[in-house]
Amino acid sequence: RYSRTRHTGDGELYLASTAVFMMEVMKFCLCLGVVFYQGNCSVTALRSELYKHVWASPYDLIKLCVPSFLYTIQNNLLYLALTNLDAASYQVLYQLKILTTAIFSATMLGRRFSATKWASLVVLTCGVAIVEISGSSDNDTSENKDQNRFVGLVAVLSAACTSGFSGVYFEKILKGSEVTLWIRNIQMGLFSIAIALVTAMVQDSAKISQKGFFVGYSPIVLTVITVQAVGGLIVAVVVKYADNVLKVFASSFSILLSCLISALAFDFRPNRSFLVGASLVLLSTVMYSKPSKRPPRDVLPLVQHGTRKSSLVM
Repeated sequence: RYSRTRHTGDGELYLASTAVFMMEVMKFCLCLGVVFYQGNCSVTALRSELYKHVWASPYDLIKLCVPSFLYTIQNNLLYLALTNLDAASYQVLYQLKILTTAIFSATMLGRRFSATKWASLVVLTCGVAIVEISGSSDNDTSENKDQNRFVGLVAVLSAACTSGFSGVYFEKILKGSEVTLWIRNIQMGLFSIAIALVTAMVQDSAKISQKGFFVGYSPIVLTVITVQAVGGLIVAVVVKYADNVLKVFASSFSILLSCLISALAFDFRPNRSFLVGASLVLLSTVMYSKPSKRPPRDVLPLVQHGTRKSSLVM
């Protein structure tokens, strides 16, 4: 959020489309590094893995075109949302990805939910609605004049929908597959990088030709790109080697931390409605993660699957 409101010394704001491209490139390189390390740092082993899962697997690549395209669109939508919403509202509203993931999981994968999980989704929806009705935003009017809350709302809701669908679609692809998560990221990265580059050229070709591809870049922008690229991969590792409870606490803590940082950095002053809505979102997260007495196949372990999918984006 800070990077989308802070201009560089020459008064230029960086282009979100180029930031998405650089993020995809960084994720791709990191995954290549992991596969290289897993192959005992052998170039031959890396080349063999890439040939087997890229060049010799065209059908797998075609199937991954859909999530690659949606994840790239989603990342651009998130930058648009951050430009038009305060950080706290953005963080709370984006939790609707839990609801969209649940809906697509029920329709596409035939997953069933316990009564507690259904109730948590209702609580989540109510909490997000209250936050939006509250209209909370930064009090700096000079900053708000360049914001359009409605545009930010549409962007974050669209991102939540693309996150839910692409995540469930990707999960369906992974069913019964022995391909590692890192190889899948490399396969998706090939398309994501190409799509992100085309998006940047089509959307901001004039600005790029006049001011350069890296206009507005600063240490803060590079930090944001790095955090988004590395953060998603770290979450995937945490989910694999830790448990869902840790992820739930991290999600809840991120909402509280966003509110705190917004209050300190942007003079953000949440009203009573915002606090009530944010509390309901936190409550829904805890409710959804509550262990069910039913067999695992009867419920959707959404936090685990949803995390794994979102980790491939942010």
